[in-house]
Amino acid sequence: MRTKSLKKNRINVVTLGCSKNVYDSEVLMGQLKASGKDVVHEEEGNIVVINTCGFINNAKEESINTILEFMQKKEDGEVDKVFVTGCLSERYKPDLEKEIPNVDQYFGTTELPGLLKALGADYKHELIGERLTTTPKNYAYLKIAEGCDRPCSFCAIPLMRGKHKSTPIEDLVTEAEKLAAKGVKELILIAQDLTYYGLDLYKKRNLAELLEALVKVEGIEWIRLHYAFPTGFPMDVLDVMNREPKICNYLDIPLQHISDAILKSMRRGTTKEKTTKLLQEFRAAVPDITIRTTLIVGYPGETEADYQILKQWVKDMRFERLGCFTYSHEENTHAYTLEDDVPEEVKQERANEIMEIQSQISWELNQQKIGKTFKVVIDRKEGNYFVGRTEFDSPDVDNEVLIDATTTYLKTGEFATVKITDAADFDLYAEVIS
Repeated sequence: MRTKSLKKNRINVVTLGCSKNVYDSEVLMGQLKASGKDVVHEEEGNIVVINTCGFINNAKEESINTILEFMQKKEDGEVDKVFVTGCLSERYKPDLEKEIPNVDQYFGTTELPGLLKALGADYKHELIGERLTTTPKNYAYLKIAEGCDRPCSFCAIPLMRGKHKSTPIEDLVTEAEKLAAKGVKELILIAQDLTYYGLDLYKKRNLAELLEALVKVEGIEWIRLHYAFPTGFPMDVLDVMNREPKICNYLDIPLQHISDAILKSMRRGTTKEKTTKLLQEFRAAVPDITIRTTLIVGYPGETEADYQILKQWVKDMRFERLGCFTYSHEENTHAYTLEDDVPEEVKQERANEIMEIQSQISWELNQQKIGKTFKVVIDRKEGNYFVGRTEFDSPDVDNEVLIDATTTYLKTGEFATVKITDAADFDLYAEVIS
C-alpha cells in the first residue's frame, strides 16, 4: 500500500562514497532541476537514484545493501523506480544486472546523459557550474579533473573512472564564481590526482596557474587542496600557497606506505628517501603547512619488518593529520595477482597501532595551540557547541574547534577569530575574540 505522503515524480538522489561522488550527485541534481524536475537529496521521493561507491570491500557492501534496501521499498510499493549509477555500477554492471535484476536500469560513471534521459530530462552542455550543492553553505567541492593515469597496483579507480581528464581553467573559474554567488566561501579542490592537473590540456602541470586564477574569485576566502600525488608534485604550488592568503596552508597527499619493498610492489614510483625529502621540502617552503596523509597496512607481502619501518616513520614524521586503512584485495588490479597473505586480524592490529601513535602525536601538537589565536569558519551547531574549523582542517576528517554556544552566539558559515583554551587529541576548545 503506497503511503499517501509520498510526492509523485520526486527524484531522490542517494550518495555513497567519497567527495567525488558528492560532486557528481550535485551535477546530476543541477541537470535535473534545469529540466524542471522535482529533485531532493536523501529525502523521500518515489523515484530513487543511488550513486554508488565501488572502491574497497566495505564501500561495495554498503552500496549493495543500499540497493537491496530500496529494492525492498520498491517491492513494498513505497517507491516506483530505482536507478543505480556510480563506481560500483561502472565496475560490476553485468554482475549487478544478473544478481539484482529488478533495478530499473544501471548506469556507469560516464553515462550521465543516458541516466538523465531515463529520468525524463535532457543533458544540458551549457550548464557549467550549475550544481545543487549538498554540503553546508560555506564550503563546496570543486572537481578539477576526472580519472587517473597512475599505475598503483592496489587501486581500482582507473577501472571505474578512466584516464585522467583535466577541466579547463576558465570553466573552473566560472564554476567557482557561481558557487561564490551562492555564499560558498571555501573551495575544496578534488581530483583522483591534483598533481597531474593540466598535463593533458596544457602539456604541463598547471595546478599553480589554476590557483592563481581561483584566488581572484570574489567571495572565496579559503582554497584547500585534496588528493595530491607525491611523484612529480609541482613545487611552484608551494610558492602560490605562501604568497596567496586565500590558499590554505594544507595539503592532502596520500602516501600509502614507506617501506621501499612495498612501495615498489605498489608501483608508486618513489622511495622512502625521495618521499621523506619531499615532505622536508614542503615544510621548508611553507613552515606552518599541515600535511594530511593516508596509509595502507596489510598489503600483500608486508612483513613485520616492513610494518616496523612504517611505524617508526610515522613517529619520526609527526604528520599533523593521518588516516590508516587495511588493504582490500580488489579484482582486476595488479595486486590481485599477489597472495593476500596478511591475516585480517594482523591488518586490523597494525591499523589500530598506527592510529594510536597518531592520536598521541595529534594530542601533543594540539597542546601547542593552547593560548594561540586562529581564524575559524563555523560549520554547524551541535548540542551546546558551535563547531568550527581552522584553515588547517578539512570537513569530516580533521580537528574541530568547539565554542561554547551557551555564552556566545555565532552564525554558521561565518568566520570568527578565536583563542584556543583547551585541547584533546582531535578537538580544540576555544573562546571568541572577534
